[in-house]
Amino acid sequence: MSTVTKPLLRPAPGDTDLCEDYFGFVAELSCGPQAKYLRRRHAAAFLNNYPNPMEWMRRPVAERLLQIKRLDAWPFLSWCFATGRLVPDLELLTLKGKGTHFSLWSRLHPDDDTAVSRAATTFDWSAEWEQRVIGNAFPLLCMTRGVDLQSMTEADLDAVEQAISASTLLAPRTRRVLGGQHRCLRKLCYQLGVTDIPPVHPNRRERTPAQRAETVPQPLIRPVIARYLTTIAATLRPATVTSRAEHLTLLTVWLSGKHPECRELTGLTRAHLEEFLAWDATRLSQGRRGRGERISVTHHMHAVINLRSFFDDLTAWGWADRPAETVVHRADIPRPPAPLPRALAPQTDSALMKAVAKLPDTAARAGITLLRGGGLRLGELLDLELDCLWDLPGHGTWLKVPLGKLNTERVVPLDDATLAALDQWMGERGSQRALPHPRTGRPADFLFTLRGSRIGATRIRRGLDDAVRAAGLVRPGGTPEHVTPHQLRHTYATELVNAGMTLQALMALLGHVTPEMTTRYAHLADTTVRASYDSAMARIRESRQLPLVVSDRPVVPERIEWLHSEMLKTRVAHGYCSRHLAAEACPYANICEQCDNYTTSTEFLPQIEAQIHDETELREDALERGWDSEVARHARVITSLQKHLDRLKA
Repeated sequence: MSTVTKPLLRPAPGDTDLCEDYFGFVAELSCGPQAKYLRRRHAAAFLNNYPNPMEWMRRPVAERLLQIKRLDAWPFLSWCFATGRLVPDLELLTLKGKGTHFSLWSRLHPDDDTAVSRAATTFDWSAEWEQRVIGNAFPLLCMTRGVDLQSMTEADLDAVEQAISASTLLAPRTRRVLGGQHRCLRKLCYQLGVTDIPPVHPNRRERTPAQRAETVPQPLIRPVIARYLTTIAATLRPATVTSRAEHLTLLTVWLSGKHPECRELTGLTRAHLEEFLAWDATRLSQGRRGRGERISVTHHMHAVINLRSFFDDLTAWGWADRPAETVVHRADIPRPPAPLPRALAPQTDSALMKAVAKLPDTAARAGITLLRGGGLRLGELLDLELDCLWDLPGHGTWLKVPLGKLNTERVVPLDDATLAALDQWMGERGSQRALPHPRTGRPADFLFTLRGSRIGATRIRRGLDDAVRAAGLVRPGGTPEHVTPHQLRHTYATELVNAGMTLQALMALLGHVTPEMTTRYAHLADTTVRASYDSAMARIRESRQLPLVVSDRPVVPERIEWLHSEMLKTRVAHGYCSRHLAAEACPYANICEQCDNYTTSTEFLPQIEAQIHDETELREDALERGWDSEVARHARVITSLQKHLDRLKA
């Protein structure tokens, strides 16, 4: 082995000689002598050309990559990066691509690598993605920031995220890939306690009131709306603030197009609002979810209420920037529709829940089962925490439903099937670190949390759609039936009402705050109304006969005319049946003659022989008309009656 002259180097304070340390590291490698010689030679050549590596790191990335390739110095630089003697930039490590820089860092920091790998097991990632996050994103952050797992902070995570998004040398696709890996690394760091701020999905963009008011086209109205939204945000829920901001923006955009001369709220008149409300009541839906259909009465009602609240608040608070007159009246609020609950039919409900029980997604399966078994709203389901189950001795297991839409709590009993689905989900959920509650900010162990993040409503809706398709539930046109999560709540309540539950008890289970919210279900199955109806119909039937007249034919037809009429005809032992074609085939036709429990005796031989004769003629008549289903039915009846006839004659 040739002797290598030690290059001149200005070492960092407190460091030993860089070249000597690297030679000692190479001597301990498991590779052969020739490979060790080449590593030492390339390191010496690099240091002879660039005695001050820190100054060399300030050169452009493209120039450094060419020099690394020319001198074959990447093994030496990888060791410098992994040991913290040099701090690389993100673009150099990313554009270099293949190399030993990431694997070498993991080998030199086994404790950190083990801790991160152990935390990643709770996320159930694929082996490939886990390698990308632990083997790439984690060393990338540690080397570019010069930290390890113990010294890493939230500022380091933010700095790397900003460097990824601000890079001009990385391709957009590369930035997206690095960004996805870095967000997953944030999840790991949150689980390990490195940071107390959970990661936020990039699609979730929190907007301040001032940002929501930026779309207002009038410069003099924009600050008033921003100030108003800031004021109400202190007391109202974010969804309410968002809804009010959307309708205020809609009004101002309409004003800019129809009445550009109206630049201030003080110039707004009742005539302006009358014209706007007339337009809004008939406009087509807009936005990402808009289907080009006319908006509903309920949507228009919310717009009127939000605008009326806005102008009433400005008047009550005495703001100078307000209209001189009342522009929105109480009478402008339309009466909302009062539809009955959209409960699923018993057959549809049974088929749907059987399909739900076979869903491969455990989270969706447990969530939908709990929606159906507890009558929960979707938001209440996603806000459940681990301590939501109460075991009451002698009274089974109850579910504590948190504060939801109406800001009330309640408890509902659970059946065995729902508990089994929850137990299965708890086994898959595993241990997760508590997340800040969106309303209070306190740490909350949400029940439906997976891989460090809360499960969204979209996952539950997607699982419900999959169950609908698996159950074969289709509309008359052949398209899949549209079932919403809230319909499961309606089905739950309707089933209880039909079983005789009182409205007071149902009101407690559903968490309603007024009896009017619960009485809607009374219209579905009121036993008193049904009993009164049945009693009245019985008295009507006793007072006069109600003959069934089909078209202009008599109740009891003449036999020959009946046999050849354009009707779906059924021959029974004691009479005839003539069913109009529009009514389609009767599902109960000749059901007794084909039943296994049907019994007859010799005294009915004449009637059976006559019925067989007529059934034969009816079969021939149906055959001529092309009524295949009727031909098959008559054939079954003939076969059944012939067996009885043969037995009686024997």
